[in-house]
Amino acid sequence: MSDKKNLGHNSKKDLLNKPVEHIDITKFDSRKIISSMEKMSFVSRETANATKIYNEMLKDKNCTIFLTLAGSTSAAGCMHIYRDLVKYNMVDAIVATGASIIDMDFFEALGFKHYQGSQFQNDDELRKNYIDRIYDTYIDEDELQMCDKTIGEIADNLEPKAYTSREFIKEIGKYLKINSKKKGSLIETAYDNNVPIFCPAFTDSSAGFGLVMHQERNPKKHITIDSIREFRELTEIKIRSKGSGLFMIGGGVPKNFIQDTVICAELLGKDVDMHKYAIQITVADSRDGACSSSTLKEASSWGKVDTSKEQMVFAEATSVLPLIASDAYHTGEWKNRERKNFSEIFWLNA
Repeated sequence: MSDKKNLGHNSKKDLLNKPVEHIDITKFDSRKIISSMEKMSFVSRETANATKIYNEMLKDKNCTIFLTLAGSTSAAGCMHIYRDLVKYNMVDAIVATGASIIDMDFFEALGFKHYQGSQFQNDDELRKNYIDRIYDTYIDEDELQMCDKTIGEIADNLEPKAYTSREFIKEIGKYLKINSKKKGSLIETAYDNNVPIFCPAFTDSSAGFGLVMHQERNPKKHITIDSIREFRELTEIKIRSKGSGLFMIGGGVPKNFIQDTVICAELLGKDVDMHKYAIQITVADSRDGACSSSTLKEASSWGKVDTSKEQMVFAEATSVLPLIASDAYHTGEWKNRERKNFSEIFWLNA
């Protein structure tokens, strides 16, 4: 009864009173837990095997590690995990949904927060209070619209031309170096460490609202997003990599976009290997034939992923990702990696 009661007649202040706190993988060592899970079954053993593969990626000096983000784990408390994977040289490039990067990371960099709520809350009341809900997490819509407007203002101050999402996110990184209220966002950390971020469906987020407002204000001279050149840029990273591994949170467009770089490189006449390592954490059911749920073995039939070192982890990501990332951080293979600085490829070619 208490869990499913109608939580009505609350003020906005009452509803937005418990900020989500992001977990810090440097503050706890999960290696003993992962070691025990290796001797278990079901998702426990999948998680342990995924951790083993991730540590192998980090140990392989020729491996370029791509992190893909889909879903709302950044809003749910995993934002600092992704930042620390960049900070400690545990990923080399990121492919994400626009929402993960703009609505969640950039949003918090502006000083706003996500809040713990309830999936049983009356949504009509939330709407009256201008509160958006992601399952049991709340966002202040007024603040989110300020995020939209800030994106438009950043665009207003750029040279009117076509940008890839990577280029535009780099400009956001520059903006945050001066204007961020919360230091150490994923965008700012990636900017500092030459880790490119790609959002192939960039406008399906607060970025889209902001860019529409920008174009409305500047009908003749405005920026646009060049998703074709973006695909070519990401493929260039794959071409320049001696080997590659995928660490995929969720599925969707980011998953397909990075896997397709193998096919794109082949069509350009380049001799590239399939992605050597692959991990995907997902709750999607493979029986519906969707991209998010397609198994890594299925991707092998398309020539995208090698099946010798792959692991599907069928779990909600916030429950297993902290364990995998903490184990990898404390194992310390990242200490022996050289930064690949892939952002510099595009600076030199500009």
